Amino acid sequence: MLEKARKLVRNGRVERLDGERFNVIGDHGTYNVVQTPDGGFSCTCPGFRDKGKCSHSTAVSIVLGKTRR
Repeated sequence: MLEKARKLVRNGRVERLDGERFNVIGDHGTYNVVQTPDGGFSCTCPGFRDKGKCSHSTAVSIVLGKTRR
């Protein structure tokens, strides 16, 4: 998942909308990622709903400097 997130960042597929909202263009669609008040993330992709984490939210974390590149 981390390598996929790094690839999303490298390929310019993370777009900041405003403040803490981002669009991430994934392999199967564009997903909305937001940073929650507690510093976590939420994503609209099915993987995040099922697992509570995904490459899209990890990519945003990288962009925000919360995960090592």
